[in-house]
Amino acid sequence: MLLGKVIHKHYIVFKPYGFLSQFQTNSRQQQSKKLLGGLADFSKGAMAIGRLDEKSEGLLLVTTDGKISDFVNGQKVDKEYYVQVDGDMSSDAIGRLEKGVEIGFNGGKYLTKPCKVLKLSDVPDLPGRPKKIRDDRHGPTSWLSITLNEGKFRQVRKMTSAVGFPTLRLVRVRIGKIKLGKMQPSDVVEVGGFLDLL
Repeated sequence: MLLGKVIHKHYIVFKPYGFLSQFQTNSRQQQSKKLLGGLADFSKGAMAIGRLDEKSEGLLLVTTDGKISDFVNGQKVDKEYYVQVDGDMSSDAIGRLEKGVEIGFNGGKYLTKPCKVLKLSDVPDLPGRPKKIRDDRHGPTSWLSITLNEGKFRQVRKMTSAVGFPTLRLVRVRIGKIKLGKMQPSDVVEVGGFLDLL
């Protein structure tokens, strides 16, 4: 470390299904939960940038630099998700998602900002997950790419439910220029130097 200059550490993480996006539990109810800190020996002061809920998977950035966390959470950086929903999503529902839908947030109502939604023609090549998702014998499902630059609590799940297509699986595949690529669940890659997102 140079005198007077802090060298920050950054990590690219594939958060697995069933893990919390935090390093310490906040309550007794969470003491038996799997935590992000169990995946690697992260540097002191490391924090997750944004969060993925316990049932969501995919790309998560961890850093010791609070300015980067503020930048990503400040709605300047796109986040892309692959989302499997229950049912064959209609073009009308996609249009509603793109324009913005009303969801519950902090005990009130919130209108989501316009976003990009694309119905995928093929099932994305993603690693399997430990908890099985029902198959098409129980009715059709759709895969979407949803790109937004905000991140309210469980926002994507609430959005698809608001248009009548509950989320079955949610995987974040991109934050800015950083992509999940061929990473596997629980992979942690340390990134040296500057974390280039745009």
